[in-house]
Amino acid sequence: MKLKELLQGVEIIEATADMERNIPQVAYDSRKVEQGALFVAVSGFATDGNRFIPMAMEKGAAAVVTAVKPEQEVPYILVKSDRLALAQIGANFFGKPAEAMQIIGVTGTNGKTSVTLLLKQVLETVLGVKVGLVGTMNNMIGDVAIPSQRTTPESFELQSLFAQMRDAGCKFVVMEVSSHAIALERIGGVHFAVAAFTNLTEDHLDFHKTMDNYCDTKALLFKRCDKAVLNCDDAYFTRIRANATCPVLTTSAGCGDLTARDVQLHADGVSFTAVMQGESAQVCLPIPGRFTVYNALTVLGIAHQLGISLAGCAKALETVCGVKGRIEVVPTPDTEFTVLIDYAHTPDGLEKVLTSVRDFCKGRLIAVFGCGGDRDPIKRPIMGQIGTKLSDIAIITSDNPRTEAPMAIIADILKGITPDMGEYMVIEDRKKAIAYAMDIARKDDMIVLAGKGHETYQEINGVKHHLDEREVVAQHLTEMRN
Repeated sequence: MKLKELLQGVEIIEATADMERNIPQVAYDSRKVEQGALFVAVSGFATDGNRFIPMAMEKGAAAVVTAVKPEQEVPYILVKSDRLALAQIGANFFGKPAEAMQIIGVTGTNGKTSVTLLLKQVLETVLGVKVGLVGTMNNMIGDVAIPSQRTTPESFELQSLFAQMRDAGCKFVVMEVSSHAIALERIGGVHFAVAAFTNLTEDHLDFHKTMDNYCDTKALLFKRCDKAVLNCDDAYFTRIRANATCPVLTTSAGCGDLTARDVQLHADGVSFTAVMQGESAQVCLPIPGRFTVYNALTVLGIAHQLGISLAGCAKALETVCGVKGRIEVVPTPDTEFTVLIDYAHTPDGLEKVLTSVRDFCKGRLIAVFGCGGDRDPIKRPIMGQIGTKLSDIAIITSDNPRTEAPMAIIADILKGITPDMGEYMVIEDRKKAIAYAMDIARKDDMIVLAGKGHETYQEINGVKHHLDEREVVAQHLTEMRN
C-alpha cells in the first residue's frame, strides 16, 4: 500500500517522506520494525516513542509518523495527533474493516462485560448472525475465543481484530469501550451504530484525576454514534446526555423510555416486566442481582435501537448463559452454604454485589475482598468501609498487588474502617482467606469472593501466578471432607 493511501484522512502538518512509496508494514514498537515499514512514534506515558526513531530507522523504517518534528534528518510525516494517526493508519492498512459491520459500544464503570456478553447472545439468537466481541474477559469471533490483554486493544490491534471479524463473516461487533480507549484514541476513527452508557462511579481517578473529567471522557463516545442508550437513573446521566449528539433512548427502573416494573429478585436470577411505548414483555434472566435488571434494560434498549422487538429480545434473554465471574455460583455440593464469585473491584461494584446478595441471603453474608495494586488508591478506604458495613463478616485480603506490597494496600483499605462498622479480619493470603470463609460458614450463609471474577491468576511483583478461585473452593471442600 502506498504511503499516501495509508495516510488517507490523517491531519498532516507537514511531510518530507515520499508519498508514493509502498509500505509493507506499520509498527509503533521500534523492536518490531521491518524493512520498509512505517514507524508511528507514539508519545506514551511510560516512554516516548520519539526516543526510538533512530532504532526504527536503523532497522529499515521507510518513514516516521510523529507529532513532534524529528531532530534527526529522517523522512517524516508531522501530524497533529500521533495516537489518532495510528488509529486512522490502522483502519486504512486493514481496509477499513469497521465499515463492513455494525459496531455497538458499551461504556460505563460497571456492567460493560455483562451487557456485551448478553447482547452478543441475543443478536446471535434473534438474527442468526455471527457476532464479534471485544472485551475484558476475552475477544471472540463467533464462538472462537481470543485472549485479551486489556478492555479495549490498542488501535492498530483493534483494527486488525476488526479485519479478522469481517473476514470471518461477522455482521456485528459488540465491544466494551473503556475511558482509556476513548482518551487515548484506541477507537479513533471508529463510528458506532449504537453506543450505551451503564453507570459512572469512582474508578481510574489516577488517570482522569476528577469524576467530571472521567465523565466527560465517557461522554465523547456519544458524539460518534448514530443512536444511544443511556441509564437515566445514574447520577451522571444529565452530563452524559448533554454531550450526546444523536437520538437517545433512556432506560430506568422507574421513569425512562424503557422501564422495568414488577421486579422480582431470586437466588438464581431476576424477572421483571419491560415496558416501552405501550409495548411490554416479561423478562427472566438466570443471573441474580438487582443490577442484572439494569444490565438487561441496556441490552433491551440496544436491541430496540437495532430494530429488534422487545418481545424478541426478552425471549432470547431467557436462554442466555450466566456471565463467568459475575455473581457466579461456585459448585459446593452437599454443603449448606453458598459461594459466589464476582468481579466487583470498585466501590460501586462491591456495594452493588453485596446489596444484591443481601436481597436473597437467608443467613450471614461473608465478604472476601481486597484492592488491586498500582491503581487508584483513593478507592481503597471506601471499599473497606463498604465491604465491612454491608457484610456480616468482612475478610480483607490481597487482590492483584502487582508491584505494591500487599500489606500496604490492606493498610489503605483499613483506613476506611472503624470498630463500629462490623466484624472484620485481615488474612493476606487469598487462598487462606477463602478457606477461612468456608470454615466459618454455616447453614444459609453466602460467601462473596469479590474482585477476581473471571480472572484465573494473581499478579504479585509483576508476575502472574495461577489462581482460579473455583479450584481453591473445590480443593478446600475436599480438605474439609477429609
